[in-house]
Amino acid sequence: MIDPDAPTRGRVIGDGLAWTARWSWRFLAVAAALVVVGLVIGQLWSIVFPVLLGLIIATVLDPPVAWLRARKVPSTLAALLVVLAGLAILGGVIALLAPSVAGQAPAIAQGAVGGLQQIQQWVQGPPLNLGASQIGGYLDLAVQRLQQSAAQIAGGVVTGITAVANGVINGVLAIILAFLFVKDGPRFLPWIGRRTGPRAGAHLEAVGRRAWDRLGGFIRSQALIGLVDALFIGIGLVIFGVPLALPLAVLTFFGAFIPIIGAFVAGALAVLIALVVQGPTVALGVLVLILAVQQIEGNLLQPLVQGKGLGLNSAVVILAVTGGSSLFGIAGAFFAVPVAAVGAEIFRYLDQQVTRRTGEDTGDTGNTGNTEPDTDDDPPAPADAPPPSAPGDTAERTDR
Repeated sequence: MIDPDAPTRGRVIGDGLAWTARWSWRFLAVAAALVVVGLVIGQLWSIVFPVLLGLIIATVLDPPVAWLRARKVPSTLAALLVVLAGLAILGGVIALLAPSVAGQAPAIAQGAVGGLQQIQQWVQGPPLNLGASQIGGYLDLAVQRLQQSAAQIAGGVVTGITAVANGVINGVLAIILAFLFVKDGPRFLPWIGRRTGPRAGAHLEAVGRRAWDRLGGFIRSQALIGLVDALFIGIGLVIFGVPLALPLAVLTFFGAFIPIIGAFVAGALAVLIALVVQGPTVALGVLVLILAVQQIEGNLLQPLVQGKGLGLNSAVVILAVTGGSSLFGIAGAFFAVPVAAVGAEIFRYLDQQVTRRTGEDTGDTGNTGNTEPDTDDDPPAPADAPPPSAPGDTAERTDR
């Protein structure tokens, strides 16, 4: 028997289509807004890049500055001391690397020549059986192509010099911004809270605090993981007698800040240098070493140090790095994962607020894929009352 009060099939389908249409328009509006934001960032990249780099540097400098500030050192002096110490360490690393690169470059050049000779002998034998005249013809053709492209090569050199100069300028600007961030950082979120009102301000403070903690935790944990990787791989390269072991170890350290992709690139370069200079046997040993270190990192060190702090699947990391590099080059690949981690943290916060307003009990705190305990110290947001922690109170506590 059909219930006369039951909705008809046409009404059910119509309600579903109406719901889909409403959410489709909203999705298109959000997507259009994101596209506009991306275009604005692209146009202002020369400004956005040093700001983002300054924030990354500030996450590293903030803990020692906070330690000094807790011991009654003035904020400006504490920030200045930590920045100068960081520059001294960076200068020491560069001074340590330069003689190593300059001293071992001839060995790499000789190894490259020997490697080319081996390749020439191989192509002359089976199965290719290319004669010396054929090889010479290919070399002559390559030389002609290089001569025809001389203008383009010269233009590329000029572009490279300009890029290096821009990099130096951006680096100096990022260091200055990092100094300002760590000096005035504790006053920034309360200032935002006072300017945006009690409801929005409390949420902005909570989101800003969680995003900053997530970003700082990611950078510091990746630095520790990269340091351990660089230490073991560097020791292994020294044992194998591979040239440029110290620069390759430093490259491994910085490669850790681009998860998955960075480790692959640094490892491939180490294997390539070992192959050119020491031969296939040593290159195979270096490959085994790098794979072993990466397995220890992925299965032991990273879960121990970082847990699942990012809450990001490996596929998401790869897609983020790929998208960032395609849009903004190497800088985009470097910033992609931190930006994705901060975005995931903001999404978790929003999910928690939706859960609290709807009264749902999902059995967790919204930190999907995150094994870190949720302190639940962020202000709740009921539908009819502002969060209990007012920005003015936070500002007063911070100012004191």
